[in-house]
Formats: sequence, structure tokens, C-alpha cells
Amino acid sequence: MIEQLIADRSHAIDASGIRRIFGLAATLKDPINLSIGQPDFPVPAPIRSAAINAIDTHKNGYSQSQGDPALLSKVLEWLKHDLNWDCATTTQGKPGQPTAFITSGTSGALHLAFMALLNPGDECIIPDPYFVAYPHLATMCGAKAVTCDTYPDFKLTAKRVEPLITNKTKFVLLNTPSNPCGVVLNTQEAADLRALCKSKGVLLISDEIYDEFVFSDSLNAKAAGDPSLKRCPSPCREEGSHEDTLLIRGFGKTYGCTGWRLGYAAGPAAIIDQMSKLQQYTFVCAPAPLQHGVAECFDVSMQEHVNEYESRRDLVLEKLSPLTEVTNPGGAFYAFIKIPEKLGMTGTQFAEKCIERELLLIPGGAFSSRDTHIRISFATNRERLTKGLDILCELLA
Repeated sequence: MIEQLIADRSHAIDASGIRRIFGLAATLKDPINLSIGQPDFPVPAPIRSAAINAIDTHKNGYSQSQGDPALLSKVLEWLKHDLNWDCATTTQGKPGQPTAFITSGTSGALHLAFMALLNPGDECIIPDPYFVAYPHLATMCGAKAVTCDTYPDFKLTAKRVEPLITNKTKFVLLNTPSNPCGVVLNTQEAADLRALCKSKGVLLISDEIYDEFVFSDSLNAKAAGDPSLKRCPSPCREEGSHEDTLLIRGFGKTYGCTGWRLGYAAGPAAIIDQMSKLQQYTFVCAPAPLQHGVAECFDVSMQEHVNEYESRRDLVLEKLSPLTEVTNPGGAFYAFIKIPEKLGMTGTQFAEKCIERELLLIPGGAFSSRDTHIRISFATNRERLTKGLDILCELLA
């Protein structure tokens, strides 16, 4: 009887393959965990202190749905510095001016964007491989996520996307640097994708949750002469991009506070207004005292950690590239590794083999229509990462 009450949308969504691995991890004593996409460094002290102070001074009630004014003001300043976007809040914006608001993580921003943009029967285009939530967010809206095959280099290029655009397409969703592959589009590729979307009259959503974690070989050209511009190539750097591109970024991955659930969205006011309105009836607001914490992040440099992750990336490539195909991760902290055909295994079967060695990683089928790869996260300390890579080398060989 109770089963009959459950909505079709719930049955249409599978549990994340990542969560299955986490469940298995709970059964092991001390596994080498290369599965979790979570930074292994502590939240920087100024951010922690500001959050603690906010709690101790009783800033524990709701914030405005758009976000705490102090944090929102710093986000607007940052967007002006980083992208030359002259943003405003939705209550202060002028016609044609981009606006922004604070969200409950980037996942919260994506959820609101899908709800604001997709009607039942609509389509959106996502890369394959994709972040696990993308296709399911479309399903929850009664829409369809059309996957764009990006193998073998995992780049969502204009050439690959164009044949998939139809009169049902509402938006194209770009994730750069990407999860699960760590791949970064270069400046021209990002510009070409934005130009295609603009010419076809569809929105481009740029999910840049890992925008600060870009390695030296993937930086935009301006960064070479100005360290303050050391940022990910982005379609949002194009002139006029605020008119036709929705930007989504976050604080959790960059500053190690993933559990705080904080991000922001910026772009055309007509879309941000609707997303902000939907937030009032879903998330209400992002966690208020923690917004005071991340307001300090814009004065904190994470370059030391970025350099460390780049060094770990190099270690991954050094050990695994002689044994199989590993596309160079230009950012984030993931590598997407092909299972050699000679092994006769799927990604899932290989991941199960790794569990026997108390090594945890994610099969590629959790992110893709193909199950030919595995994803590892190198957001773990170097000693355990090295041990895990040594086990991988044995199994791949």
C-alpha cells in the first residue's frame, strides 16, 4: 500500500554509485580511500574564526533569501575583479545588469536552475561523463538530459554539442574543471561553446565549482603575467557573457568546508530572479552563520594547496600513464582512468577487485553510459595516495 504512494520521479532515480562505495567503505577497517571528492585540508583559520564568532554573537537566524548582505557584497566585488561582471542584487539591479545570490551549495544552485528553466518535455545537454546529479535533476523536472559523448578527451566542445541542439533544448551545462575527469576547456574552446549557444538561442550554464583549483598547464593566457588573474578559462570571461551565461560557483571544495553547503549563482536577472524566488520555498536561505565565515575567504590564498594537488596530479600521471590511458586532469582533484581491455573487466568489476585490496574508488559507470573507466580522487595525503597508486599499478598490470 505504502509503495503505491511513492511518486514516479522517485522510482526514476537510482541511488548514487558513489554512495554505494561509501556504504562498502563503512564495512572496512582502514581502507585507502580514493573515492571521496572532498578536500583533505582544514578550513583556513580566518574562515573558521569568523563562523565561530557569528555563532557566538547569535547570528543564527535566517539571512535574506538572497544571502547575507556582507557576503553578497564581497561576491559582487569578486565577480567584478575576476570576470569584469558588474553585478547587483536582484533588488538593486538595472535593466540588462547581471545579478547574483547566495545558494545552499552549488548543488542547490543547480537544483534551482533546473527548476527555473525546465518544463516537462524540455531538454538540456550535459557532458558524458557527467557529475552524478545532472541527469537526475532533469528527471525531477520531467525533462530529459541529453548526453554529449566527450570520449576520449572529455571536452564538451561546440562541435560535439551542435548536432544535439533541438527546439526542445533550454540550456547546455558545462563543468570545467570537470568532475569526474578534471579536464579544463581552454579559452578558445570555452568561447566557441558560448558563441554556439548564443547563436542557437539557448542558455549556457557554467558550473565552476573547482574554478580555483586549476593547474599551471591549464591557466588562461593572462595569468602568465599577472598572478592575480590565475583563474580557470571560462566562457564567463567573454565580453557580454553576463547576458547569456549562468555562472555557478561554490565555497565548499575550494576552502574545505563542503559540509557548510554554500555557493552562489550569477547571470541574467530574469533567471536569477526566478531562482531566488524558488529558493524562498525550498532552501529558504543558505546556512546563515556560515555565510559570515566564508565572507572572509576572498582574503585567503589557497595557492599552497593548489600547488600540492598539482604535485599529486603529476604523481598519478607518472605512475599510471605507462599502464593505461589517463587524460591529463588540468584542475580539480580527480583522474578518470581507463581499464585496459586486456583485463576483460568493466569499471565496476575493477572497483570490486580493488575493494578486495581495501582500496576504494568509483567505477566510471556512476558518471557515464559507459563503464570502461574508474575515477580516483587524489584529495588524500601523499603517503596513502602513493600506497593506493601502487595497488592500482599492480592490478592494472
